[in-house]
Amino acid sequence: MLKGDRRRRCRPHGGACDLVLAIGTIAVGLIVHLSGNLLPPIVRDVLGDALWATMMVWWMSVAAPRVPLRTRALAALAVCIAVELSQRYHTPLLHALRRTLPGHLILGSGYDPRDFLAYAAGVAFAVVLAHGMRNE
Repeated sequence: MLKGDRRRRCRPHGGACDLVLAIGTIAVGLIVHLSGNLLPPIVRDVLGDALWATMMVWWMSVAAPRVPLRTRALAALAVCIAVELSQRYHTPLLHALRRTLPGHLILGSGYDPRDFLAYAAGVAFAVVLAHGMRNE
């Protein structure tokens, strides 16, 4: 940016930028989730999980903008892991919630250890993107 240029750049530090990133990630995630046969099922699953983890980083940034990015990223990963582990817990109420679209998108539908790698990749992507945006 040139000296005196007053244009604002979207920088991840909480506020409107992280909110836009979270909503944009949700939109992309829904497109992936609802893409039907355009993507192979395993690609949809892994990409969806990675996007969900990326979204969690943005929401952590909206909720706690002054907390260091590393801490927000680790908190997002912890939420992802907790939700994945919760899929090993079965009750009629949780089954009913998971059968709804919002419940399925938020709580998932079945435990899969592969998802942990997708979550780590999604969080790493968000951290790289945040650093890149900060250093523009």
